Amino acid sequence: MKVKICGITDIGTLSLIVKNKINFAGFIFHENSPRNVTSAFLSQVEKFDFNQTRPVCVFVNSERSYINSALKFFNNPIIQFHGDESIDFCESFECEFWKVLRVKDSKSFEDIKYFKSANAILLDTYKDGTYGGTGITFDWSFIPSDLNFQNKLVLSGGLTVKNIKSAININPWCLDLNSGVESSPGLKDHLKITEILSLIRKNEK
Repeated sequence: MKVKICGITDIGTLSLIVKNKINFAGFIFHENSPRNVTSAFLSQVEKFDFNQTRPVCVFVNSERSYINSALKFFNNPIIQFHGDESIDFCESFECEFWKVLRVKDSKSFEDIKYFKSANAILLDTYKDGTYGGTGITFDWSFIPSDLNFQNKLVLSGGLTVKNIKSAININPWCLDLNSGVESSPGLKDHLKITEILSLIRKNEK
């Protein structure tokens, strides 16, 4: 099972992620988020050795020019479209991309059919007026038992040490950790990261 830690805003946390060989490191480009990356941090990231960790750049209804300028700081990034982007817009970058579905109820999964070319579908919690980072878990029973997205499913939304075992039992392709490994919004807690990684790896065996 893959692991992504999203909302990284400092080199110390990024170093910890790479050292632990976490599969994906997420960077948020959304000014309304407490996890929005700064230009100073990006200048450090540009020179950083990601080793085996793949960067994922998260955008919410961003302009094409802004997305292109942000991607230049990374080598072989994945784009995560977290807003209301059309499939044509997502495909136009000719880059691997994940599309986010904000889950409100069982009908939320109907939109998967519009994003067949996505490299992964990320399931996050719906909250009116908010695009991610809610720290709230959606009702996982909404996930159809016969859901067969031809690519991969990423489970996100309020994952913590308290519910990570249940999340693993759903058997998603990837677990996306964010607010559940923070001491405050936007500030990653290294002890929480280490603890939840230990639980994930223990329960995979």
